[in-house]
Amino acid sequence: MNIDQGLFRLDFIDHHAVLGISIEADAKQVRKRYLKIARKLHPDSLRAASPEEKKQASELLSKFVNPAYEKLSQEKESTEYGIFLRLKGQQATQQQDTILLSTAAARELAGTPNIYSAYNSALKKLAEIQYESLEQVPVVIGQISELNMVYLMRKVGSGATSESRPAVASASSTKADEQSAAGADASAPQSTASPPKRVTVIESYINRAKEFEIKKNYSKAILELREALQSHPKNAACHSQLANVYFKSGQATMAKIHCNKALDLNPNDQLASLLKQSLERAGQKGTPKKSGGQKDSQSKGGLFGLFGGKKK
Repeated sequence: MNIDQGLFRLDFIDHHAVLGISIEADAKQVRKRYLKIARKLHPDSLRAASPEEKKQASELLSKFVNPAYEKLSQEKESTEYGIFLRLKGQQATQQQDTILLSTAAARELAGTPNIYSAYNSALKKLAEIQYESLEQVPVVIGQISELNMVYLMRKVGSGATSESRPAVASASSTKADEQSAAGADASAPQSTASPPKRVTVIESYINRAKEFEIKKNYSKAILELREALQSHPKNAACHSQLANVYFKSGQATMAKIHCNKALDLNPNDQLASLLKQSLERAGQKGTPKKSGGQKDSQSKGGLFGLFGGKKK
């Protein structure tokens, strides 16, 4: 199955498009959609189909649908996939001037202020017909992937300005657009457009991390912030937020490392300053509890000493 549309054009297998589900779908929605598709492609549902059609359905199920379900239904696999998905959204945003949208639904999504409703409405219509005809499956998957790509681009750009919208153009207008873009790049006002996007991406990582932190899902919060630091290693806010999450999850050593890093980058970082005080108080409180004589102090060293240890 050869698809050259949407996220597939970025050398990425769009598993959400294969299943015809929203990028925001949870595990329950993934399973429900998978079971519906699996029943459609099962031999018992294709009794009137030709042997060739049955073979095609079997290959769709084994080579595309099943791998998509496995990737999106397992928490670890899904989390890692989500990271790459967001990175592809950022890549598409950076290349938006060269992207041509082939469907009306994608073009509408690129320009509408109602991102979420337009995305879900268009996706629902495509999902309803996705596996009705085996010949049309690759076409519909490509159309859904194009929707997914535009949705990611709008999210990266916060969905509030025209800067986040991919180019809506025909092949005949590409040359004129490129010349216009080249002229715009030479002007002073346009040169200041990139920094706000960079900040928006960082803030999106931090905001998602805070949401996980509120739910006490510290592992995912840490994953979000570590991902942000891979591309922005000198961002003090990321380091201080990561230190805070590590501290709340009981990983004082890692908290101290990132707290110090944040203060090195920005001595005025309030969160890091407050966290440093908390770490120092925690260390002071831990000392009396682990110092019941020299022998006891030695036997309760290491990380457990930070919390005073517990007698069994």
